[in-house]
Amino acid sequence: MKLRILSVFVVLMSLTSCIKKQVEGVQVVDIATYEKQLKQPEVQLIDVRTPEEFSQGHLENAKNINIMAEDFDAQVASLDKSKPVMVYCKSGGRSARASERLKELGFTTITDLEGGITNWNNENKPTVK
Repeated sequence: MKLRILSVFVVLMSLTSCIKKQVEGVQVVDIATYEKQLKQPEVQLIDVRTPEEFSQGHLENAKNINIMAEDFDAQVASLDKSKPVMVYCKSGGRSARASERLKELGFTTITDLEGGITNWNNENKPTVK
């Protein structure tokens, strides 16, 4: 009996570890909602992918601030913490980490694109190079 309970516990833990962590105060939205929110005044749009990925195509008016860079915190320090920040990456993992870090740094309104630019491209939404 103890072995069964332990087995169930291990399976549940492994399943929940694969689920993207939802950060309080960060809104993860679909493409339609993201597009609407991009039209808000004073939105700060951040692509948190590498510069190489960014150069292959990105959302218009996006600023590239690589979450993997050592100076990520210093680069986002130039942004206004009181204005909305919208982030995206390739598929959602790095933008989730970036959103969490932005929240820790005091940003108040953070929106993350569900599925990243991969979903954006799958819907044939425009990008620029």
